[in-house]
Amino acid sequence: MSEFLASLNPVLVCLIVCTAKIVEITIQSLKTCMMVKGQRIKAAGLGFVECVIWGLVISTIIGTLGDNLFLLLFYCVGYATGLFLGSTIEGKLALGTSNLEIIANDENTEKIREYLKERNMGFTVFDGKGSTDKMNMIFIVLSRREAGRVLKEIRRLCENKIFVVASEVSKYAGGYGMVK
Repeated sequence: MSEFLASLNPVLVCLIVCTAKIVEITIQSLKTCMMVKGQRIKAAGLGFVECVIWGLVISTIIGTLGDNLFLLLFYCVGYATGLFLGSTIEGKLALGTSNLEIIANDENTEKIREYLKERNMGFTVFDGKGSTDKMNMIFIVLSRREAGRVLKEIRRLCENKIFVVASEVSKYAGGYGMVK
């Protein structure tokens, strides 16, 4: 492979290295997210592809990076771009599960309950006390892909008069419509 790269125009080699690094690091980012979210088989497949790219392209030029600052620059640009692309793609895929904890007064709690019931979504409501009034906490576990849309609709429904904490869930078991 190194003989092939040496026979090419140096600018083309820089572009190949940059592109390969973008693809490799994008895959690496997605693989890491999948591992954290328990998608081990998909992560292993991506890990295989990542290693192939490393083995074929990146490892052949790694020894020359210190000698060629232009190549090093393209390598670094590829790395940074790959990180950005990987996190952007993962954000669009919205892998995993989210937890929404919504604190609302009685009136908005009823609006939220009706909204969730109409969509056949599971939830739990806890009674509580805020700093000045009685408040409720609505606990919802749902796919990360639908969390943004649901939260946007609930905020619109309650005219933004709610407090929300959103977090990712790594493991759960049971629950209404959520058996895993």
